[in-house]
Amino acid sequence: MLQAAAKENGVVLIGGSFPEKDEGKVYNTSLIFGPDGQLLAKHRKVHLFDIDVPGKITFKESTTLSPGDTITTFRTRYGTMGVGICYDIRFPELAQLMAARGAKFLIYPGAFNMTTGPAHWELLQRARAVDNNTFVAAVAPARNPESVYQSWGHSTLVSPWGKVIASLEEKEGILYADIDLTEVDAMRQQIPCWSQKRADLYSLSSIEKP
Repeated sequence: MLQAAAKENGVVLIGGSFPEKDEGKVYNTSLIFGPDGQLLAKHRKVHLFDIDVPGKITFKESTTLSPGDTITTFRTRYGTMGVGICYDIRFPELAQLMAARGAKFLIYPGAFNMTTGPAHWELLQRARAVDNNTFVAAVAPARNPESVYQSWGHSTLVSPWGKVIASLEEKEGILYADIDLTEVDAMRQQIPCWSQKRADLYSLSSIEKP
């Protein structure tokens, strides 16, 4: 279905996420298809949502899911993009590694809850955008009052400056916005954090399974 939709409409399609079973394990997986319908990338959620906020929410994804072990970027005719899933956005190292691989746009399908959503959903998007001078989009399901798990919703697009370009509320909707990826290069010239990193003091590298 996702493959056909991408090809029919001539778009890059990041298909949210779904439970993927592979060799006896279950992953939270996102598939990315190109305008020709070809699979560009597959991201398995790297960081599992195991939290305990007393009196508010306890959740342990690791009882069901296994973590992915790759950093996911892919090339499009617009530029390189990176994908994480939900809880992945809380880890700046992952975003930095995607940006170091050339990603100018980071996309996070996710469903924050009614405890963490109001406090952190927009904050984390703006933080990752400013950290890396990239555009960030976080795409959430609409809130379903009848669901056991209540999604915060509020799909949002943020600029490299950390400005919210566009956002939705908790209800179903479509978010449209025009972006210019050359803003990423401009920001990195104006505030050149990337060239000012102190490699003599610290470094960040990936250790991925072959």
